[in-house]
Amino acid sequence: MHSQAETMSREDLRALQARRLRETVERVYHLVPFYRRKLEEAGVRPEDIRSVDDLRRLPFTLKQDLRDHYPFGLFATPLEQVIRIHSSSGTTGKPTVVGYTAHDLEVWTEVMARSLVMGGVTAADVVHNAYGYGLFTGGLGFHYGAERLGAAVVPSSGGFTKRQLMLMKDFGATVLCSTPSFALHLAEVAKEEGYDIKKDFRLRVGFFGAEPASEGLRQAVREAWGIHYVEAYGLSEIIGPGVAASCPHGGLHVFEDHFIPEIIDPETGEVLPEGQEGELVITPITKQALPLLRYRTKDISRLYYAPCPCGRTIVRMETIKGRTDDMLIVNGVNVFPSQVEHVLTQVEGVTPNYVIVLDKKGVLDKLEVWVEVDENVFTDAVGGLEELKRRLEQELLNNLYINAKVKLVEPKTLERSMGKAKRIVDRRELIQK
Repeated sequence: MHSQAETMSREDLRALQARRLRETVERVYHLVPFYRRKLEEAGVRPEDIRSVDDLRRLPFTLKQDLRDHYPFGLFATPLEQVIRIHSSSGTTGKPTVVGYTAHDLEVWTEVMARSLVMGGVTAADVVHNAYGYGLFTGGLGFHYGAERLGAAVVPSSGGFTKRQLMLMKDFGATVLCSTPSFALHLAEVAKEEGYDIKKDFRLRVGFFGAEPASEGLRQAVREAWGIHYVEAYGLSEIIGPGVAASCPHGGLHVFEDHFIPEIIDPETGEVLPEGQEGELVITPITKQALPLLRYRTKDISRLYYAPCPCGRTIVRMETIKGRTDDMLIVNGVNVFPSQVEHVLTQVEGVTPNYVIVLDKKGVLDKLEVWVEVDENVFTDAVGGLEELKRRLEQELLNNLYINAKVKLVEPKTLERSMGKAKRIVDRRELIQK
């Protein structure tokens, strides 16, 4: 079941986008002083927006702009019309605050339902939703989308791993919604608790997002649970999850009737041609409370416009490789944590649980990767562990051109995350201070 908006011709879609983009620009020009000023500085008026190509004339919006106008300074509707407020965790200063009108929640529910349809979810399913509820958009996003399809939702939220496993088994969950790292953690604890994953659970599909995941981590989740893996992408500033989701043919379909994606060069801001890697920029074109122009996500991806074998004509986006602000520069070499993860998961004998520790040694950066070994391997002779350590160091050098010291640690010693996994410990700034 495809939504009609997902299969329309590119011409019809671009005409719809152009109309909605013009309405959005008009909305922010008249209702948000920040945007009126930015548009006047750029010499653009709403009537100048005639096609999607005019998008590149519009100014960018940064996360800092939301922080500078905390809490409601970028809202385009009075608070009487806002019926929900979410916000980011605000770990680096003020949180970013997002508002929703009744119309916005309707759009969000619709795109979440479409995302779930990509994994074959129907009214017959039991959806175990282990995304965090509360100010984080993950939990409620999946909740409303699944309810729209008539599925039974178990709003378990994060944490309480053993209780979650009991509920998944007893309620016969067929769908799991969580971060990929928490899905792996659930599988690990299930084995410890003596569950037989194949016999005790009925899961057939999972919806995973909220953190970058390499192909190796995705494969580890598929194998641990024996399920189909659907990638869900979104960010609270745009709407929450529901911006894009993956179909069985690979790549994530962006719901282009609501969000226009672009790929830009993160240094120059120039729009890049189809298929080139760069920073993903998104303009929501149906939002009322918080319409944003050309929001810079800092996520690294590519776009492909060729029609998909699944029948959808909406653009496909490559799995997020990492974030421009997650990129580590180690002695002049650019590395994303997801690239390190991918190398580790290709080597037999280690688990996908790892931490990257960065230190300074004189003027040089020193990179250490702590990685948990597989339980079966840990009982082996010390010589075998030395060989495994050497092999991992060689693979990181061959694939990523980085000299990393690998430290093998015992199974289950690295901290587990109930939400987004924390993969990097950067001590370089601490040392310089």
